[in-house]
Order: sequence, then structure tokens, then C-alpha cells
Amino acid sequence: MRKSLSAIIGIVVILAIILIPLFGSYNGFVNAEEEVEKTHAQIENQLQRRADLIPNLVETVKGYASHEDKVFSDIAEARSKLIGAKTPEEQANADAELTTALSRLLAISENYPELKADKQFTQLMDELAGTENRIAVARMDYNDQVTVYNKKVRQFPGRITASIFGFEKKEYFKADEEAQNVPDVDFERNGE
Repeated sequence: MRKSLSAIIGIVVILAIILIPLFGSYNGFVNAEEEVEKTHAQIENQLQRRADLIPNLVETVKGYASHEDKVFSDIAEARSKLIGAKTPEEQANADAELTTALSRLLAISENYPELKADKQFTQLMDELAGTENRIAVARMDYNDQVTVYNKKVRQFPGRITASIFGFEKKEYFKADEEAQNVPDVDFERNGE
């Protein structure tokens, strides 16, 4: 009887030695994954703020530059893609497209001194600039959290826990390759 009790106690101790670190590791993954999700939500929040500002900015510019319809339709299309993007990669691609379209809109404003002096336009531009800074910070925070999480997934002994419980590497928020190119703004086309 004593041998079987000792054997049971031994098995329980061995299981405790194995399971306690496993559960601790699992909880670490859950916490790290939640941080990634939280920081990704902050990117989405700032992208939504930017998308909400754009219609007001476009309407203000339209009053001064009504013949620039192509730029306005490009912005509307890019904004729709950004709002519909689900993954970090889709968001990065849509964000790059919207940034290009916005840069053309801002270039238009250079041709209209009275627009640059408009109080509503100036306020919207200030809000947009602040939002762009928040987006950059949110992307950096997200990528920092993805780095922490991905290290846990790839390093030993976390790699074992990750494979047992299905934790997989996360995508970094990367700029689209088009974001590397300076937008081509041509005012000679006049709304083509």
C-alpha cells in the first residue's frame, strides 16, 4: 500500500513539475497575444479617425478645386479599401494607397492660396497631421508587441507550448512597396 501511495505521489509531483511551467508559459502566450491584439486595435482606431477626417477635408478642398474630380474619386476609393481592410497587410496596402491619394490632394492645395488660408482647411490639416503621427506611433507599438510575441513563439521552451496550443507567429505591420515611391503629381492633366 505504501509503495502504491508513494508511486502516486511521485507521479503527481512529476506531473506538477511538468504542468505548472506549461500553464505559466500558456498564460504568457495569452498575455502576449492580447497585447498584439490591443495594439493592432489601436492602429485600426487611428486609421478610422483618419478615414473620418478625410470626407471633411475633401469637401473643403472641393469648394476651391471642383475640377479635380479624379483626385477626389481616388481618395474615396482608397478610403473605402482602408475601411474594409481586415489584416495588417491589407491595412498597410490600403493605407499606402490612401496616403498617395492624400498627397495629391495636398499638392492641389498648394495651387489655391485662398484654400491654404481657410480656417476649416487649416484645422483639418492640423488634425490630419496629428492623426498621422498617432498612426505612426500605433504601428511602432504594434510591431514592438509582435516582436515580443514572435520571440516567445520561436524560442525554447515557448516553442513547445506554442505548438501544443496552436500559437502562431503574427504579421508585422509593413508599409506597402508603393510607399517607398514619391507620388507623381501632375497638374497638367487637369482632372483626367
